[in-house]
Amino acid sequence: MLSFVANMAAVPISAVPNTSTNNDGILIGDRVYSEVYLTISNSLIPEERLQPTPSMLDGLDLHTETDLRILGCELIQSAGILLRLPQVAMATGQVLFHRFFYSKSFVKHSFEIVAMACVNLASKIEEAPRRFRDVINVFHHLKQSHRGKSDQLHLPKPG
Repeated sequence: MLSFVANMAAVPISAVPNTSTNNDGILIGDRVYSEVYLTISNSLIPEERLQPTPSMLDGLDLHTETDLRILGCELIQSAGILLRLPQVAMATGQVLFHRFFYSKSFVKHSFEIVAMACVNLASKIEEAPRRFRDVINVFHHLKQSHRGKSDQLHLPKPG
């Protein structure tokens, strides 16, 4: 990965197709990109997006949404342990999971599929990649091993 970045740094931006540079930033396609400012104030979810969530707008009550968030994070943690991911990757997956469901609804998206995608993406972000097949197999194993337990939350499939 670092050698790729080093090679890209050696190539002038204007040599990349559909790009050019000017004093205001980099033109890619028809958009100009300049600097990225990342601070605590702009990396947190704005308060107006916290209440009501998209799930609440679709009729899901707060208690059920909280239970689904907890269940999704527990699923990510269990899968991460079985995949032998570092704890930081599991935490990243849980953050991605929460952020996804502050913009999308639990009613319209399967939390299990989203949790699987979050584990996969987090493993790549945190430089601990796992094969798609391994992630799918672990989630399948978790689903099979928890089938029939009475403490499992049973919800209708979205659709």
